[in-house]
Amino acid sequence: MRIVHIITSLSAHGAQMMLYKVLSKMDRRRFDSVVVSLTDSGAFKEKFSALEVPLYSVGLNPGLPTPAAAYRLVRAVKRFKPDLIQGWMYHGNLAAQLAATFASVPAIWNIRASSYNLRDEKPLTAALIWLGGKLSRWPKAIANNSVVSAINHEKRLGYRADRRVIIPNGFDTALFSPSPEARLALRSELALSDSALLVGLLGRYHPMKDHANFLQAIGRLSNNYPQAHFVMAGEGIDERNDELRELIESLALKGRVRLLGERKDMHRVAAALDIAVSSSSFGEGFPNVIGEAMSCGVPCVVTRVGDSALVVGETGRVVPPRNSEALAHALTEMLEMSEEQRQRLGRAARWRVIENYSLDAVARQYEALYQQVGSTLDAKEESLNVRYRWFC
Repeated sequence: MRIVHIITSLSAHGAQMMLYKVLSKMDRRRFDSVVVSLTDSGAFKEKFSALEVPLYSVGLNPGLPTPAAAYRLVRAVKRFKPDLIQGWMYHGNLAAQLAATFASVPAIWNIRASSYNLRDEKPLTAALIWLGGKLSRWPKAIANNSVVSAINHEKRLGYRADRRVIIPNGFDTALFSPSPEARLALRSELALSDSALLVGLLGRYHPMKDHANFLQAIGRLSNNYPQAHFVMAGEGIDERNDELRELIESLALKGRVRLLGERKDMHRVAAALDIAVSSSSFGEGFPNVIGEAMSCGVPCVVTRVGDSALVVGETGRVVPPRNSEALAHALTEMLEMSEEQRQRLGRAARWRVIENYSLDAVARQYEALYQQVGSTLDAKEESLNVRYRWFC
C-alpha cells in the first residue's frame, strides 16, 4: 500500500515527531510511504531523509495558498500514485483532501490538538479548523490522538463522530529511558552540582503552552528551595525571546531559570530532569513531552488540559490550568518528597508508558487503520464504521 503523508512543515513539532516515529516503525514490506511538506522549512528534513523516506516540498509561502501551490501539490501527489493520503493537522488535512479528490483515492485526517475556541488561533488556522468541520464527511477516517480532542471537535466544531478513530501518541521507550549519565552531563553543562534538583518544561514557545504560568509558579516557591533549578527548552525558548527574558527578570528568577533553546538531544534533557512540567492552558491533545519524560522515569506535574491527566494517571500530579498557585503547590509537594519517593513515581510512570503507549503498538494501530480503509474500499462501502473503534 502506497501512502502519501501531507504535513504543514518539517519543523520540530509534535505532529512531525509523531509522523517520524510512526514511519520509523512501519512495516515497509507492506507500506510504502512518501512525505509531502507544504513548506520548505524544518529541522526534521534530515530525520526523514535518514529513514530513506522520499520527501517533496510544495514551497507554500505563509498566508493563503495560491492556485500555483495547489497545482504543485496535486501534481506531486498524482506522480506518487498513492493508494491513500493522510493529512497531519488542519492545513495538512485540507491539503490531503484536495489532493485525494484529484487523485481519486481516500483520505485520512489526523488531529492532534484539543482546541475548540477559535479565538485562541491565528485567523487562517481558525478558518481552516472551522472549514474542516464542514468538510469532515469527506475523509474515510479522522484519527485523533486524544479522547478530549475528538469530543471537542465533534461537539464544538461539528466534526463527524462517525469518522472517529483514537490512536494515542507512541514513544520510543529505548531512546527515552532513564540515564544517570545524561543526568550528570546536563548538570555539568549548566555548571550545577551533581545533587542539584532540576525541574523542566520542554516544548516550543506558543501561547497554549503557557510558559508564564510555569514561571509564575516557580516564582512562588524558588526562594524556599535553593537547591532547585529550572530549565526550559524548545523552539523559541532562548535569550532572544524578549517576552520570556523580561518575565524572568520581573519575577526575580534570573540565574535560576535556564533557557536551553531548541535541542537535538531532548531525550537526554528529559532523562536529566527530576520533575517534568506541562503548564498548558489550552490546545493540548496528547502532549509528547510528558509521555517522553515519563518514559525516562521522570514524574510529571501537568495541567488538566487535553488527555494529560489520563496519560499521567496516578504517577504524577494534575492541577487546573491557568492557576500558578495550584501548580506551585503541586511542585512543592514533589520537591518535598525524598529522592526514593520521586524515583518510585518515575518507575511507575515509565511502566505506564510501556504498557499503554509504546511506539511499536501505536505503529501497528496506524497500519490496522490503513488496512481497514483499504478493505472498506475493496468492499465498496461508503464509509468506515469507526465511531466506537478505540485504538488505545
